[in-house]
Amino acid sequence: MTTQRPLWTCPKCGHQFVTPNMWHSCSTIPLDDAFSRSTPIVREAFDRYVELIEGCGPVTVIAQKTRIVVMGRVRFAGAVVHRDRLTANFALTRRLDDERLSVQVYNDRWRAHRFEVRSPANLDIPELADWLCEAYRDLGMQGAPTRRSTRR
Repeated sequence: MTTQRPLWTCPKCGHQFVTPNMWHSCSTIPLDDAFSRSTPIVREAFDRYVELIEGCGPVTVIAQKTRIVVMGRVRFAGAVVHRDRLTANFALTRRLDDERLSVQVYNDRWRAHRFEVRSPANLDIPELADWLCEAYRDLGMQGAPTRRSTRR
């Protein structure tokens, strides 16, 4: 079993990262402020989304000016709040082929999956809880094997 290094804490904002001095925005706003211009059902949908993610393990939710991030050890999920919907996202080490998702590949280990959520009912995707827990385990908690750990 490998021991994970402690997280580095930004002295200005208190956000935590796996590497020191990682570029980031120090902004943090109250979560309620992120929903000040959206309809109440958008907040309900977001709360349900976070509830699904929390089913995987403990997370931290950080609201910022343009997005909300969800992190375990690493930011692995989140949302952008619009007046009438959320653009929800989560990252996986693999690409899902599902017409409800748009996928952006950042590198060989990080694929962002996005989808629109207009109400909590839009989260009634049978596979979603499993996808979120995979994202939490593999990227959020850094549990996916790395190239270094797979070489023998």
